[in-house]
Amino acid sequence: MRQILMSLVMVFSLASVSSQAAERDLENILYLDLKDGRVTIQMYPAFAPNTVERIKKLTREGFYDGLAFHRVLDGFMAQTGDPLSKQESKRQVWGSGGSSYPDLEDEFNIKRHWRGVASMANSGVPNSANSQFFIMFKDNTRLDGNYTVWGRVIAGMKHVDKIKRGDEYNNGAIVGEPDRIVKMVVAADVEPKPEAATEDVAEAAEN
Repeated sequence: MRQILMSLVMVFSLASVSSQAAERDLENILYLDLKDGRVTIQMYPAFAPNTVERIKKLTREGFYDGLAFHRVLDGFMAQTGDPLSKQESKRQVWGSGGSSYPDLEDEFNIKRHWRGVASMANSGVPNSANSQFFIMFKDNTRLDGNYTVWGRVIAGMKHVDKIKRGDEYNNGAIVGEPDRIVKMVVAADVEPKPEAATEDVAEAAEN
């Protein structure tokens, strides 16, 4: 009997740990919907905790929905996150806007600027990142130590590759209508929460 009870405790503990781990993973995954499909981004809270919290906060406020990829350089990256890009009348200053929250302190880390990486844009001075970020088309490790890497695309990179390119002779500025973020959500907010395997525990008890 004691052995059975110990087995039940172990099964329940493992199920609970597995459930908690899965829930934590969903909390740190973004779904970025583009015109061509969904992009999944794994965030790095262990390497850029404050930046990840800012991205999640703004995402949950619907801040990124409808924003343009206002600067896109072929073979380099696609940049978005400027609220001014919702207004055509302000096209001349697209790339200069941010959220109403204070700028973030830099969280430079060991993550490299490889293809698919999501990193914060800044104005070229320390601690100036706010809401804008970019996704890398190709590796460019010269950016390491100058921009905060906070995540990486783990699915749907082919959709990122289809983002409309800008004018290479005008710093990637878009000519005509830009591609936009259709919607961005935290996975934990739209996926059912994983539950502990109570059925497995019950079955083990019966056996």
